[in-house]
Amino acid sequence: MISKEQIAAEYQLIQDEICAALEQCDGLAHFEEEKWEREGGGGGRTRIIQNGKIFEKGGVNFSAVHGQLPHTMKKALNVDQDDFFATGVSIVIHPNHPMVPIIHMNIRYFEMPSSFGDDHEPVRWFGGGIDLTPHYVIDWDAQYFHAYLKSVCDRFNHNFYHRFKTWADDYFFIKHRNETRGVGGIFYDRLTASDEFTWETIFEFSKTLGRSFIPIYTELVKRNRDTTFTEQQQLWQYQRRSRYAEFNLVYDAGTKFGLETNGRIESILMSLPPTAKWVYNYQPEPGSEEERTLSLLKKGINWV
Repeated sequence: MISKEQIAAEYQLIQDEICAALEQCDGLAHFEEEKWEREGGGGGRTRIIQNGKIFEKGGVNFSAVHGQLPHTMKKALNVDQDDFFATGVSIVIHPNHPMVPIIHMNIRYFEMPSSFGDDHEPVRWFGGGIDLTPHYVIDWDAQYFHAYLKSVCDRFNHNFYHRFKTWADDYFFIKHRNETRGVGGIFYDRLTASDEFTWETIFEFSKTLGRSFIPIYTELVKRNRDTTFTEQQQLWQYQRRSRYAEFNLVYDAGTKFGLETNGRIESILMSLPPTAKWVYNYQPEPGSEEERTLSLLKKGINWV
């Protein structure tokens, strides 16, 4: 089994690759890096891009933390052990253009020592996912996004896409709004070795998913960055951002894990948009693109 140190090193490399490509895509802004240490063990590299030609705010963060799990997290994870190690890369990009979608990706690895002692294999698993939150749902963009993810999944297992797409539909759901956060994507957690998959295969899947981010997102940016938009469309963008903020503050497991394990608050909340609006009881005009977008924020839509 590849070591946790090797996994963390590969994730740092993926962070480097993504940051370099996003800077090239934007053409103006550059990432600012802040290295931090976590009280209790470990730390990370927070990288933020702001006020670019395309990216109003975004983060590509790496962390590798360890220490003692709080009781609340032990209960949530349904584990008895105290010591833990977790590493991963987390990305959220908020563009300044209403026709360019918000995107989120996370790849992560979690490990705990065996409750049977050091002579036994540790408890470990991989998790991750990528999802797209367009301010306006553009069918061919959603189709491209899901087709690309299916091609990634199919390289490893033909059941992955359907299984993880359904998981994403259920996970990225804003219950109090009765709508999905966007057009979904894939999501998985606690993926472990079995008779069918080795740890190395699962790790390769994690890395391949991480490296799918740049070809996917740069294509979506290229398709939409030069289209004109109105003030009303930007107001709608801010309204949709408010739903993104609601999900991350109420339901997001990564946010909860970071807060419960005394993570760095600026890194945890970098996913929040720079500007959002909560227009009271906003109702889109009948027959409008805004109404159409709301009609497509549902589970179970087959985009491929």
